[in-house]
Amino acid sequence: MQESNSGLNQTILTPLTTLLAIILAFLVNIWSNIYPLGGDSIGKISNTIFKDVLIIPANYAFAIWGLIYLSLFAYGVFQLLPGQRNNINLRKSGILLIIACIAQSIWVYLFLARMFLISIIAMLLILIPLIKIFLQLRKPENPTSRNFRWFAKTPISIYLGWISVATIVNIACGLYSIGWTGTATLSAIVMAVIATAIAFLMTYRFQDTTYTWVTIWALIAIAIKHSSNTALFVSAIVCTIILAVTILTQSFNQTIRNS
Repeated sequence: MQESNSGLNQTILTPLTTLLAIILAFLVNIWSNIYPLGGDSIGKISNTIFKDVLIIPANYAFAIWGLIYLSLFAYGVFQLLPGQRNNINLRKSGILLIIACIAQSIWVYLFLARMFLISIIAMLLILIPLIKIFLQLRKPENPTSRNFRWFAKTPISIYLGWISVATIVNIACGLYSIGWTGTATLSAIVMAVIATAIAFLMTYRFQDTTYTWVTIWALIAIAIKHSSNTALFVSAIVCTIILAVTILTQSFNQTIRNS
């Protein structure tokens, strides 16, 4: 009986803690915008201190956080359902997501406290667990149902896609904060190409177009914000086109395989 209760507690505790961690990260994000540490929000810091960091997307792009949290809430509820609690990969993913959510809350504090270089460490502590979750949810023993794809895989792909871009931006801001500027336009183009290459790999290696759409969202926002910078604008648009063609090709190939 004791062992049974212990197992039951474990199947409930991890999913419940995962959902609470998601809620915590959401509340910290709201707090950081309403009552920002030091008086300046993350957006204001980006638009002032880092106005010359060209890889930062237009402000509207950050509205994707609404979609990220909406999908994460769906994930949190889904993995709490009785039919999902015994999925060992979801349980392991839950522990990793708890780490990512806590790291995100720490990142918010570090960035608002102007500890930009140290904030890169927190960002990596978000990115690495998300990569592990992404791989965990694609193990062959996982369900192949539409619900699992929409409520488990898709939320993580959206979150990972944006955090991948955010990590590149965060590194650029961290380097800028210690006086490294390099050639601003060239550096931004190189970073955009890196983001594109990763998204290309995600599409072909894992057939994940959700991640790629998030990258396209960021690239378009970069192009719009820096439309007066011809080299960066053209590069971002070319990268966008490459990824759009990649998605179309992958979707076509998937249709052929399923026919």
